[in-house]
Amino acid sequence: MQYSVAVRSLCAFTAKAGDLDLRFTPAPTAQEGIAGHQQVAARRGSGYETEIPLRGEFEQLTVRGRADGYDPARNRLEEIKTHRGDLARQPANHRALHWAQAKVYGWLLCRERGLASLEVALVYFDLRSGQETILVETHSAEELRGFFEARCAAFLAWAGQELAHREARDQLLSTLPFPHASFRQGQRELAEAVYKGAATRRCVLAQAPTGIGKTVATLFAMLRAAPRYGLHKVFYLTAKSTGRQLALDAAALLVRGAGPARLRVVEITARDKACEHRDKACHGESCPLARGFYDRLPAARAQAIAGPMDTATLRRIALAHEVCPYYLAQELVQWADLVVGDYNYYFDGSALLHALTVANEWNVGVLADEAHNLVERARAMYSASLTQSALRSARIGAPAPVRTAFDRVNRHWNAMRRVQAAAPVAALPSALVAALQHAAEALEAHFAEATPHQGGDTSGLQQFYFDLLAFVRRAESFGSHSVLELEEEVVPRGRPSGTLRIQNLVPAPFLRPHLAAARTVTLFSATLSPPRYAIDLLGLPADTVWMDVESPFRPDQLQVQVVSSISTRYRHRQASAEPIAGLIGRQYHAAPGNYLAFFSSFDYLALVASEFRRRHPDVPVWEQARGMDEGQRREFLERFVPGGAGVGFAVLGGSFGEGIDLRGDRLVGAFVATLGLPQVNARNEQLRACLDTLFGAGYDYAYLVPGLQKVVQAAGRVIRTHEDRGIVVLIDDRFSRRAVRELLPAWWRMDPEAPQQARLLGQGLDPHPHALGHRRAHDPPQDGCALQVKVGANEVLHPVR
Repeated sequence: MQYSVAVRSLCAFTAKAGDLDLRFTPAPTAQEGIAGHQQVAARRGSGYETEIPLRGEFEQLTVRGRADGYDPARNRLEEIKTHRGDLARQPANHRALHWAQAKVYGWLLCRERGLASLEVALVYFDLRSGQETILVETHSAEELRGFFEARCAAFLAWAGQELAHREARDQLLSTLPFPHASFRQGQRELAEAVYKGAATRRCVLAQAPTGIGKTVATLFAMLRAAPRYGLHKVFYLTAKSTGRQLALDAAALLVRGAGPARLRVVEITARDKACEHRDKACHGESCPLARGFYDRLPAARAQAIAGPMDTATLRRIALAHEVCPYYLAQELVQWADLVVGDYNYYFDGSALLHALTVANEWNVGVLADEAHNLVERARAMYSASLTQSALRSARIGAPAPVRTAFDRVNRHWNAMRRVQAAAPVAALPSALVAALQHAAEALEAHFAEATPHQGGDTSGLQQFYFDLLAFVRRAESFGSHSVLELEEEVVPRGRPSGTLRIQNLVPAPFLRPHLAAARTVTLFSATLSPPRYAIDLLGLPADTVWMDVESPFRPDQLQVQVVSSISTRYRHRQASAEPIAGLIGRQYHAAPGNYLAFFSSFDYLALVASEFRRRHPDVPVWEQARGMDEGQRREFLERFVPGGAGVGFAVLGGSFGEGIDLRGDRLVGAFVATLGLPQVNARNEQLRACLDTLFGAGYDYAYLVPGLQKVVQAAGRVIRTHEDRGIVVLIDDRFSRRAVRELLPAWWRMDPEAPQQARLLGQGLDPHPHALGHRRAHDPPQDGCALQVKVGANEVLHPVR
């Protein structure tokens, strides 16, 4: 049996040594790297070949990859690397790795084409200047073969271990039993959709109610599909740390008794949470855990893959071997079967998992939990901002050339402010973009010339450099998917200042390559209606499968009451406090227990909570506060004890509106005193106009759908199991509107206070009429989106009883 390894992985495993050193950073994004390769290739002759697929064997090892370029006229193979800044800053072990890759590709080319010798070149392309630095060596085919075989020999023992692991893993997964005696209602259908998505190379958009066990169902199906459809990795992506823990627990449940090494599961966390020395830079002259990192890595890696690889365990292993926990986890992604992490690790522009998938040509299955969060999270990923106050702070202590570049930025910024005062500026002036690029180059030059032991704290200047690069990247890709925002800052002494923000509105153009890189992607949540909303804004393919899993809960478990005699609009909030407090009080005294009451803001929450305390001083009350830390949030939830009674006041869309599990009588009811509609402001009005132009559903996409997703999530806290019973009270006359009801769960049995239709039509839903254009936002997806899925081999998903 052959073990297949990418050239990149082979060389990284066998040629890296010495310190972890990130001073020659940040690295270009994948998109920038592709663009740089294309520019280099365009400069070559007509016979120049690019992206040459190559492969070769050594004993049980198959080495594969794509060489960047080959010039037959010169008999030169080129390994192209894009970079920023002075190459003199490049660590020696980075250069050694690049030469290793070039030489391995060199032998594979000589072998395939029968070449006796070959020029091997490293081409370093500076993304800022467009200049090439070319380093050339000439080798005989025998020399290159010897180098290749030495790399392979160094990897063989690991390859044999990996082959044994893959065989054992596939044997385990191909017969993996469902961990329970039977599927819950809806759980099997969800698992079938995930499996079918892997089988047919399609994306799946699945709305499945809370309580059916979505995490276990989706993981079970994707892992069962892995051996049959050749998945190298499964990525389970979440919006919150609680979701990561659920995935880790589900994975442990699925393979219980098999041992953690049979299925390698690694958890990756944010750098700021995993870093042991936040006051130190990531290189061996500063951080002790970076010094000799690659020399101590093999022992740490060997220990880690033999057991669980959650964050706490990896930290213990890393510190025992004196290596960085964050970068140990990143290394282990290469050898893991299941990776659990945040959305940004796959969907961000510089995402680790996406970059490794492309570079290694992995066949991956992606699961995105609570996917209703992905639209807003992706918008944040592809937005960027700069402030003049940060520019001025960074200027203090900067060397003269950098100060000069900053002053140029400031002049063009102020000039744009004067233009903005006369007429709105729709895009960044080219002169300002050029000044920002020049400032980034000046900072690169400064860091290139700085000595390792240079005094002074440069962390602030470095952070501004990273922020500046992120902003320039967004400026260079600016288009109809984003808008430019200019805000004035309030600063001391009346000095003019402002904030520039490139706000992404539609992340679809950025996400499409990430979706296409995977064999299959399943996005699932309890609130994904209407499907067209996610398909349009996330850039899902036209053949995406949509499924709406029937709820396992009975309508008689949940009483849903609409109180249409109260308006929660901003102008009515002061007057609404007394009737809402009375309503909550009447329900509480009629059926004492634990309740949650949700409001649109902290101010509204405080207003009603104060009135409720005044009217019902005997009822226990606890309130969500701004900026609660993890301990305070835990204390809030601990008030919901079994058999308890009281009212917790919370903000809709906050920490307690989703992702909490209060089963049984820990929670018996919820009041939702808002539609959750985003605030009408300049940004959201721009969003509405943009989405109306693109999709003909501006108001629905900007206001109604995001608001009601939060409402349904909050209401979903009440019924968590088949035994739960409770009440949800929706407070606002707009809940009686048809456009609103169509976005609420179909299994809810509504109990409205029947309003007069004429009065509702006169009031309307918001300051704007619906702008639904050619298609209602709640219409089912068209263009090949299937509504039902079935797995051909049903026995694959039968639970073992």
